[in-house]
Amino acid sequence: MNYICIGEIVNTHGIKGELRIVSDIEYKDYIFQKGTHLYIGKERIEEIIATYRYHKIYDMVTLEGLQDINDVLGYKGEKVYINRNEFTFPSFLKEDLIGLDVISNEYQGKVTSILKSKAHDILVIEKENKKHLVPYVDELIENIDFESKKIEIKDMKGLFDED
Repeated sequence: MNYICIGEIVNTHGIKGELRIVSDIEYKDYIFQKGTHLYIGKERIEEIIATYRYHKIYDMVTLEGLQDINDVLGYKGEKVYINRNEFTFPSFLKEDLIGLDVISNEYQGKVTSILKSKAHDILVIEKENKKHLVPYVDELIENIDFESKKIEIKDMKGLFDED
């Protein structure tokens, strides 16, 4: 399975087993629907969304068969995942970039993770135990090709060289 972290369960809400999830994933309207399979925690415990609503900054869900706070209290603080293979989105997710080769005149490494920041996301690119942090902004990204599994980035002085 191809798991993607979509957020974190930060608390429960009420006594009927509702969970508060903080998530900044795109396409929430595709993910947070009745019947969607979620995978919770390091063990990836499979649960199914019974209900969903948005409240303040939280994605509020109840899970099928869990209608009591005591049933869900153990999930507090756990990460929530989806199986990427179960979804078709109008466009790619940023998480789909993980594992792609990065080319900027020459091979620079692979995208190993994506950091979130207030201004923009940052691609973490690794090659031979060296990490490069590259802003994920339109001005730098020339092309993303999922078929050949590579991202072409503009060649800018200082972006990959260490001089």
